[in-house]
Amino acid sequence: MLATPEKILTFPPKLRAADVAYDAIESMIVTLQLKPGSPVVESELVERTGLGRTPLREALMRMSSNGLIQQMPRRGLIISDIEAAEHMTLIETRRVIERLIGASAARRATPQHRKDIIECADKMLVAAKRNDLNDYMAADQALDHVVHEACRNPSAVAAVIPLIIKCRRFWYAFQHEGDIEEGARCHMLVAKAIAKGNEEQAAKAADGLMDYLESFARKVIG
Repeated sequence: MLATPEKILTFPPKLRAADVAYDAIESMIVTLQLKPGSPVVESELVERTGLGRTPLREALMRMSSNGLIQQMPRRGLIISDIEAAEHMTLIETRRVIERLIGASAARRATPQHRKDIIECADKMLVAAKRNDLNDYMAADQALDHVVHEACRNPSAVAAVIPLIIKCRRFWYAFQHEGDIEEGARCHMLVAKAIAKGNEEQAAKAADGLMDYLESFARKVIG
């Protein structure tokens, strides 16, 4: 059963309505409930998320600006395609930003951030052992929220978010090629390094996570 927007809406509780809408739509894009090339129907999103048109439109504008949704002549908004051929350069770019975010989070995270980061990573491990892909991806999204808040670098966060969503969708689309427990282990190494406040180790663990995603992508692309 696919993850419902309601499950995603629980992470985290302090989001603005437009951020909640963004997360709900992200979940639907990542899990292919909104398929590549399919039209974006505003009334359908209102019904499926239970959210108002104003926050949904703001979320759609953000997704359009970062390439997750495209404006097509005579077709309106559609979900962007999965570009397998460009995926390796996407990971290459994400690697640089994730190293910065990991190191920054290790340096700047509050004690509560560090606790929450470990809890989210632990949820990923538990979900992976149960092979529960929906809980795994919800915990992954929650972990990103906390790490991004902890790093206190909005420019880096804004740059990495569309890359993360595209990576998640790619992983979900070709999950049969992946090792979910290895993915959870890589995330936990990042979480532990940040929780310890070790900047160098956090950057190295971020590299390890990108190595995992790169290896997975190579299996898919061939």
